[in-house]
Amino acid sequence: MKSALKVETCKVNEHCVGLRWETSDADYLARIIAIIAMGQAVHAAQIIDDLSPAAPAINDEAIREDAKLRLSIKGDSKTAQDVSRWHRDGLIFEAISWIAARQVADGQVLLKDPHISATTQGLDGLMIELDEEGTAITRATIFEDKCSGDPRGKFRDEVLPAFAAYHRNKRASDLVAAAATLIAAKLTGTAATQAAARVLDLQYRAYRAGLAIEAGRDTEKGRAGLFKDYETLDKITDKQRIGATFVTTAELRVWFDALAEQAVDYLDGLAKDGA
Repeated sequence: MKSALKVETCKVNEHCVGLRWETSDADYLARIIAIIAMGQAVHAAQIIDDLSPAAPAINDEAIREDAKLRLSIKGDSKTAQDVSRWHRDGLIFEAISWIAARQVADGQVLLKDPHISATTQGLDGLMIELDEEGTAITRATIFEDKCSGDPRGKFRDEVLPAFAAYHRNKRASDLVAAAATLIAAKLTGTAATQAAARVLDLQYRAYRAGLAIEAGRDTEKGRAGLFKDYETLDKITDKQRIGATFVTTAELRVWFDALAEQAVDYLDGLAKDGA
């Protein structure tokens, strides 16, 4: 079975459940990320679902070049280049998070497409699970994904506050709008909006924090430290708090540089077949 990532459960602590991601096929992963960067996440989902060879549905010079820009470092100074690298790696990691969710999703799961612009604001990700009839939400999982050399700091200072805002329904309208847009694939108009109301009910809510880590942190103790204080999201069970880690096989930025280079090389290889 062809898959870009290996996705498995792991132990974190008594307050949350753990997911562990690692690369299964680096070339396949780079190709899917390139296709997402070309604005073809819907097609990428079909590739993942069907376990198909990774190839774009539209191979056009303009979108290839646009994708290469998204996957490249820009800037005339080291500071500007560092910022560009952080943005690029964040986009790639959001795509990895989406791929991990897509790999284990079934026909009644709806996923928000990953961002392809570093300036895009809003939810990192949203996964809606529906009942067998496809008319009622059984779970809505909010994703926050961070790719940083300080994953603990990112979780403590950015992920938890973002989750807390959703938990207190301070961003309720954004959440309902995103859910209704997804559910519109199954229901129409008012029915989709009414079905989306369940995302406001904590009974149907879950949170998934995704952090990129180096191998040295890949231990039960390391994961427990990373996701410390997750229980501050109260009135939910441990199964509604998910701590996901993506383990790199090299220093974080070096690893993402190599993956981005693979994706760009794939885009260059498509040029001979493009328009």
